[in-house]
Amino acid sequence: MLNFLKKNIALAWAKRHVSQTENFKNNAEKLQEELLLSLVKTAEKTLFGRSHQFEDIKTIKEFQDKVKINDYEDLKPYIEKVKRGQRSILWPETPEYFAKTSGTTSGSKYIPISKEGMPFQVKGAQSALFHYIAKKNNADFVNGKMIFLQGSPELEEVFGIKTGRLSGIVAHHIPNYLQKNRLPSWETNLIEDWETKVDKIVEETEHENMTLISGIPPWLVMYFEKLTEKHSKKIKQLFPNLQLIVTGGVNYEPYKDKMEFLLGGKVDIVQTFPASEGFFAFQDDYTKDGLLLLTNHGIFYEFIPLEQYGKPDTERLTLKDVELNKDYALILTTNSGLWAYSIGDVVRFTDKNPHRILVSGRTKHFTSAFGEHVIAFEVEEALKSTVLKYPAKITEFHLAPRVNAESELPYHEWFIEFEEEPANLNLFKEELDFQLRNRNSYYDDLISGNILQQLKISKLRKNAFNEYAKSQGKLGGQNKIPRLANDRKLADLLEIYKL
Repeated sequence: MLNFLKKNIALAWAKRHVSQTENFKNNAEKLQEELLLSLVKTAEKTLFGRSHQFEDIKTIKEFQDKVKINDYEDLKPYIEKVKRGQRSILWPETPEYFAKTSGTTSGSKYIPISKEGMPFQVKGAQSALFHYIAKKNNADFVNGKMIFLQGSPELEEVFGIKTGRLSGIVAHHIPNYLQKNRLPSWETNLIEDWETKVDKIVEETEHENMTLISGIPPWLVMYFEKLTEKHSKKIKQLFPNLQLIVTGGVNYEPYKDKMEFLLGGKVDIVQTFPASEGFFAFQDDYTKDGLLLLTNHGIFYEFIPLEQYGKPDTERLTLKDVELNKDYALILTTNSGLWAYSIGDVVRFTDKNPHRILVSGRTKHFTSAFGEHVIAFEVEEALKSTVLKYPAKITEFHLAPRVNAESELPYHEWFIEFEEEPANLNLFKEELDFQLRNRNSYYDDLISGNILQQLKISKLRKNAFNEYAKSQGKLGGQNKIPRLANDRKLADLLEIYKL
């Protein structure tokens, strides 16, 4: 009786929530302008607001004229003042949290999360679940155990501001109605070593009635592999009532085949787009790949055409200006005090009514040593099409340019860790090159003009990427191995794992 009641309450909440979201879906462009002007007005008296004449800003254009695109290095002097306890710097109040992330150029980054911004991190995830329940008319998972693979919830203090990984911060805000069914235990979540932590999670969950599992794809794969190795069973055999997997952080598509193999049965997947800077989007239509952009969650969005990113006088587009299937650098202004902030993600719109996006890459993760500007989306889609024609199972890969090739033309080198190799690696390689040429005309021109030769594949031994990550202290946590690069820093480190 209690389970029946919980399920029906969840269904009622979900349907009411989805009906309440129609306004922002239908009026996103108007509401976004109102939001920006509200954020500017709120921060008018801050140090950043005074420095940028916020009191004179009455339109989006005036905001864009007065506030240039910022990255972390640009905002770091302000954030350092906040870290030292100064108030009214980027936002009127001191942040409630700092989300600490690892940066490549800035060292650790401290992303402010205000008391206004924090609730939206949780509401984004809740909304994703409510949309799923309403669309599927099914809330069975609320009666089972739920696991959230995440970083340690242990927080330090920086001048009185609680600081930690985003997933650890969010752990302190899980709604009460989910707490009783939530795994793993608090003690297990505190474990820092990722391999030890996953082993302990396996122990705590292997005999439970798991119905919902959440985490980024590489973590899920590691967890599922350990379970299947220990029990010699597929996940759906171990957890027959597993209904839903919620994932985000990286593109799910390259992990799809591996996940389906490990699951061994039907499980619904909901993709999300969270980050330390905000919860941006989630999948609301399970017949489509695009993620619903949350335009009413305290974030004003701008979009820079990727080919213009980093150039002076670049276009800064808003929702009304964007085109479908074109790549844009994502720029944020948030209710936590990030102003025209370049998050480093590249998105493309799949729909405009409502606005849905796909994450197509990173502004810093591309290969363009020869002017081709190949991005992650093109690479992943090329690989996906190739595997359909020449079946293979791929654990992970990395693409890098080989510029100084002795006595031969330069080329793209693909470091691939196969779980199952294609029957004919040479045909696989030729098809992969063909698929990439179809998706990137600049790359095609370089091949046709004999500037580049056809790509080459370097096979890596089993567990190569995990071993590399472990050697760098980057196994688990928030760490993600870039799939492509414009240099050979990672490629050179992967050389020792070649077969």
